[in-house]
Amino acid sequence: MWQRALWFADRTPEARNRYVDLLRALSITAVVLGHWLISAPYFIDGAPAYSHLLDLAPWSRWLTWLFQVMPVFFFVGGFSNGVSWESARRRGLGYREWFDARARRLIGPVLPLLLAWGVMVAVAHSNGVGDGMIRIGSKVALVPVWFLAVYIMVVALVPLTNAAWKRWGFVSVAVPVAAAALVDAAFFGWGWLALGWSNYLFVWLTVHQLGYAWHERRLAGPRLGILLFVAGLGGLLLLTQIGPYPLALVGVPSDEVSNTLPPKLPLLALAAAQIGLALALEGPMRRWLAHRVPWAATILVNGMIMTLFLWHSTVMMLLVGLAFWQMPSLLAQQPDTGPWWWTRPLWIAAYAVATLPFLLVFGRFERPSGGETDRPASIGLQLFGCAVACAGLAMLALNCIGGTGWLGLRWVPLSLPLVGAGLAGFGPLGGIGRSLSRS
Repeated sequence: MWQRALWFADRTPEARNRYVDLLRALSITAVVLGHWLISAPYFIDGAPAYSHLLDLAPWSRWLTWLFQVMPVFFFVGGFSNGVSWESARRRGLGYREWFDARARRLIGPVLPLLLAWGVMVAVAHSNGVGDGMIRIGSKVALVPVWFLAVYIMVVALVPLTNAAWKRWGFVSVAVPVAAAALVDAAFFGWGWLALGWSNYLFVWLTVHQLGYAWHERRLAGPRLGILLFVAGLGGLLLLTQIGPYPLALVGVPSDEVSNTLPPKLPLLALAAAQIGLALALEGPMRRWLAHRVPWAATILVNGMIMTLFLWHSTVMMLLVGLAFWQMPSLLAQQPDTGPWWWTRPLWIAAYAVATLPFLLVFGRFERPSGGETDRPASIGLQLFGCAVACAGLAMLALNCIGGTGWLGLRWVPLSLPLVGAGLAGFGPLGGIGRSLSRS
């Protein structure tokens, strides 16, 4: 794999913005390390318990300001989607072909994960594992799929959002910001809780639009970066210390209000700070990435980034379950104590090593075969199929895969991504969508 990465590194065009790829790799890696760090399995009165460091140690909520880096991924996504959409148009490719290629790379890697969890839950349920443990394990493992449900929706809107940027520039950024602020005002002021879910679109579209601005160099330079960083950090402090928003920038089970479920204005302040820092460091980092070894390492990580993101929590749950079952002494330390913190690097190293086989086995699903892409399903079926798949992914992220149904599975949310992918022409049922398009 390393030799392959070096081969690609030696053939990378000079014009490529390698910093985009580095930011993508760093953002997902930070999410993975954050999840591995805050995981808190231990024993209470001899009984296994799985908790959240953010719940057990309130001071640790400040750590989420470092590890919540999804804004960086959406920012980078705006840059990459803008580049690929413009390239597709220059080559005479339509929306159908472009969206097929983008969505296939997003949906393909998640299907093996869902099938694997369906089998694991069925086996665990049949062998008497309690529903409570199944729900906790599968929910922790599948929470990351919320990102796909949202990001696929954002990708589907690229022709519209890119056209809006081309025509109105930063007005296309200000509009979703204003909409997000109004949604938050209705959420806190009038208790319109259901309306809050619309901020999944407004908040992340805002960050994605800024990626277009970066691509066109209308958002660039260390001076602007420092100003954005200071403004974003100041806004974040005001919103969380004086405003009605909680401190943590990820969901905390004991908090009545979450900054991420659904997204709220602090994530936009965080986005400004993170984008500002990224702009301030762009020059030296691009010079560093001109060297062969760091650029090859970036290529290597990006080649399996979605597999790492999707499977890291599953690996964590499998190791924790094994420790509960066979090696309870490994979980004897109470969270947020000195001995517990000393063991964190060892646990993170164990998670990383255990993840490697999953990357080798499932990483190939990030590189879909080209044969199927020659005849994609109709764009109508692609969009409908992706909507069905995203609905299932959102349901799984919210309420896990385990339930009270046959074999202990929640069959509707488990089936929707598979059926939706089939309608869109992807995955093991992909022939359905392509057949319907030809009929």
